[in-house]
Amino acid sequence: MRINDIVRIGPVVPVLQFDSVEQGESVAQALLDGGVRVLEVTLRTPAAMAVIERVARLSDQMVVGVGTLTRPEQFAMAVSAGARFGVSPGFTSALGEAAQAAGLPLLPGVATPSEILAAQAAGYDIVKFFPAEPAGGVPMLKALHGPFADLRFCPTGGITAESAPSYLALPNVVCVGGSWLTPKAVVDRRDWVAITRLAQAAAALRPAQHSA
Repeated sequence: MRINDIVRIGPVVPVLQFDSVEQGESVAQALLDGGVRVLEVTLRTPAAMAVIERVARLSDQMVVGVGTLTRPEQFAMAVSAGARFGVSPGFTSALGEAAQAAGLPLLPGVATPSEILAAQAAGYDIVKFFPAEPAGGVPMLKALHGPFADLRFCPTGGITAESAPSYLALPNVVCVGGSWLTPKAVVDRRDWVAITRLAQAAAALRPAQHSA
């Protein structure tokens, strides 16, 4: 499955980090119950790879990605754990080569026109705009649409349930990434029903790219 296909499965890609495998499995099931089929598990906790391995076996409908890829050696590990795509906060040729060698579709992070040019030169036409809000948000993406009309973005970083529709209304946005579907307080009290409700609301959003 290509990145182009993955980012069009749903309008919101939850960006997740977990303290335990059990927590990750419960959250993933709650998200799936709410209609969210794609998620990104970030390598920010020791449990991350084990969570990916467990969640990847949860359902054939679930597409599990690995986030915060910053070193080439992480790609092969992610594939072994069952990840079906990778996400990086930035992009280097070494990361691109590692993704290709591991056979892991990559969503590379960019924040500036120069970084976009580097990603395009490596063959990418869908990128992660990160950190979205600090890097200029909706106005920046509107400005980038002119010189990069064929490029599509998955903005991530500081996006909320309230701001997501503004991003998804842009013609160059295919989906958004965010952590608002799994508030820490809700996860801590194991309120999986609340997470399913948040997932249902997110899955109901309609990007301009999907309705065109």
